Amino acid sequence: MDRITQPTEIQNVYAILRGTDPRQQKRIYLVTGHYDSRNSDPLNGTNQAPGANDDGSGTAVSMECARVMSKHKFPATLIFLTVAGEEQGLLGSTHFAQMAKAEGWQLEGVLNNDIVGGNRTPGDTLRNPNWVRVFSEGIPAVTTDVDLSRIRAAGSENDSPSRELARYIHEVSQTYHFGPFTPKLIFRRDRFSRGGDHSAFNEQGFAAVRFTEYREDYHHQHQNVRTEKGIEYGDLAKFVDFDYVANVARLNAATLAAMALSPALPGKVTISTREQENDSKIDWEAAEGAVAYEVLWRKTTDAEFPEENVTRTTETKVDLNQSKDNVVFAVRSVDAKGHRSLPVPPQPSNIGAPPPPAQTKSGEK
Repeated sequence: MDRITQPTEIQNVYAILRGTDPRQQKRIYLVTGHYDSRNSDPLNGTNQAPGANDDGSGTAVSMECARVMSKHKFPATLIFLTVAGEEQGLLGSTHFAQMAKAEGWQLEGVLNNDIVGGNRTPGDTLRNPNWVRVFSEGIPAVTTDVDLSRIRAAGSENDSPSRELARYIHEVSQTYHFGPFTPKLIFRRDRFSRGGDHSAFNEQGFAAVRFTEYREDYHHQHQNVRTEKGIEYGDLAKFVDFDYVANVARLNAATLAAMALSPALPGKVTISTREQENDSKIDWEAAEGAVAYEVLWRKTTDAEFPEENVTRTTETKVDLNQSKDNVVFAVRSVDAKGHRSLPVPPQPSNIGAPPPPAQTKSGEK
């Protein structure tokens, strides 16, 4: 259904905090929210349509990150974005993501904030002011047949770039200790039958996740303002928990800072799978700004990499006494100040490679 019934100009608004390191500034991290809203009728563009939570809250997070972080300098580049047309079909974010793809941006992480206002509905005892959900896609939206072969061979359905971004967010929350407030990782692209601006970036092959409050109140989303049978409808500011929004903003800002301060990602991370062996041989290309690397591993049934399962090295290859069949690996770069990059899972070395030459008996050609 076309939700724009007449020619309409929509505008995205964004600010760029250019990276200070000429070698690193091409790396980009982005935070976004959408500033459009709607009421019960998606085709009604004239009547009142307050959008305090959906998505004034996300827009506020992006703007607050810009206000605070503009006072600092980072090696990599940060973009603070607010988009229009989300309710009409992700129009603003789709345009921006397509532009980033067409212009060859090295966009390494997108934080989308959509419905991050918490929930102050009187009498709702199931809300949780200490959790924010972080949704992330598994199989990347842009996937070739060779990519799928690698994913199947490595069992890496749970290790897409977006999933590693989500894990990074959780690690940041543990590092900076936001009190009881913590992200809850949801290994789904989004909620059932719903969508958001991060998906527009996923569709262009970028790592992107969605922040959303733990328990939504649908009486305060996409509704005409009214009261029926004692229930108050409408996305009004009085239902927003501003302390909750502030915590979401802090988590976004800390994650952006951690990524923008980190060295570049290790390149072409590969695990040797040509031989049947119990040890694991992993190698990668050196990363700009890195003085060391950390090799992480976790059980295949674990959601995150435990802090204790780390091998640190200054080399770009390791031989670990860990079976590649039993664990999941990832490699990240570390700079001289201890800043860590996003983790990069290794690709199996023999997927997509040409088959070995046929063997012949002695004397045969």
